[in-house]
Amino acid sequence: MEKLKIAGGYPLKGTIKVSGAKNSAVALIPATLLAESPVTIEGLPDISDVHILKALLEEIGGDVHFDQGIMTVDPAKMVSMPLPNGKVKKLRASYYMMGAMLGRFKKAVIGLPGGCHLGPRPIDQHIKGFESLGAKVTNEQGAIYLRADELRGSRIYLDVVSVGATINIMLAAVKAKGRTIIENAAKEPEIIDVATLLTNMGAKIKGAGTDVIRIDGVEKLNGCRHTIIPDRIEAGTYMILASAVGEGVLIDNVIPHHLESLTAKLREMGVQVEVGDDQIFIGKGDRFKPIDIKTLVYPGFPTDLQQPLTVLLTQAAGSSIVTDTIYSGRFKHIDELRRMNANIKVEGRSAIINGPSELQGAKVKASDLRAGAALVIAGLLADGITEVSGLDHIDRGYSGLVEKLNGLGATIWREKMTEEEMEQIKNA
Repeated sequence: MEKLKIAGGYPLKGTIKVSGAKNSAVALIPATLLAESPVTIEGLPDISDVHILKALLEEIGGDVHFDQGIMTVDPAKMVSMPLPNGKVKKLRASYYMMGAMLGRFKKAVIGLPGGCHLGPRPIDQHIKGFESLGAKVTNEQGAIYLRADELRGSRIYLDVVSVGATINIMLAAVKAKGRTIIENAAKEPEIIDVATLLTNMGAKIKGAGTDVIRIDGVEKLNGCRHTIIPDRIEAGTYMILASAVGEGVLIDNVIPHHLESLTAKLREMGVQVEVGDDQIFIGKGDRFKPIDIKTLVYPGFPTDLQQPLTVLLTQAAGSSIVTDTIYSGRFKHIDELRRMNANIKVEGRSAIINGPSELQGAKVKASDLRAGAALVIAGLLADGITEVSGLDHIDRGYSGLVEKLNGLGATIWREKMTEEEMEQIKNA
């Protein structure tokens, strides 16, 4: 088990390249099992979630090769083997195996998913979709059992906008008989990315990226080659980081359209943001204005960037309010920031940040993936050394983070934790 150590106060300058989108990767990889011949995905991030999904595909008989961001999956010998626990528990996106296996085998047994603890995130909309397609869904001894004699297209209205449910229903519906219509569908770029892969495999999908998606089922899907989109959340994290401690940082491999809500808010704070075709430049900032943020489904401000932006707001002169309408448990990083001398209080679903605060290095713990990113930014801002534990969360979503930041001039490194430190964390 390792911890991250950050020496604060070093200005960052240069170019940082964004990896492929984590939230696309975790759906694209399960989607490959729907094909009848090899599928190659290029540009995948080298993160733990990708390696876990690779292992899950191998567990059910897939021949998977992954090297330098390129994964080739031969699904020909895959079987509908139960995946009740084990690796399934390590990431929430393992639930995409449900839709993909149901689409291919008409049955699946999947353990309840794991991942970051962000408050209630039920999968009832996924189950509603599967049942509308003709599957029988039961919860038996902590695992979800899905069975269908055949899948038939259906009109499905999602009661809440859900990226996971939208994608999972798509995965099952592409091989259902007839037409499926998903209403009140999520619009995130990752949904378009998955739909593009499936279309390249031979699926018939229209409307991805709008709130109504139409899918005409096909009998057979073939292999193809697909390049994943850049990670908009990683890019946004670097934009915030560069605003906080940068002296001119160019963020490469981005789709600026995906980041418009963040770009607007950074400019509102007084940050210099210059947008190119596939790059964004963040100029040196000194005085920041306080702003209010409310997280919303895409194209609104993303909940995944709420925690990193909270850190930047500690440097603004005045009071800012951040309201998270998506996940109730997304303020666990606040207590850690308070350890670092941040002046923040939480009231319900809102955090009130008073600044500017001179952050101090401290021992802190990442409670989830984006909280980890927030603490890294805080460590870069702080006076002294910051120690961040809970690196398993950060490793789920940021490929080569230490190397990328050191390439900009940061002083950040990993160290093995002592047995005493591990025991303290376990008992905390």
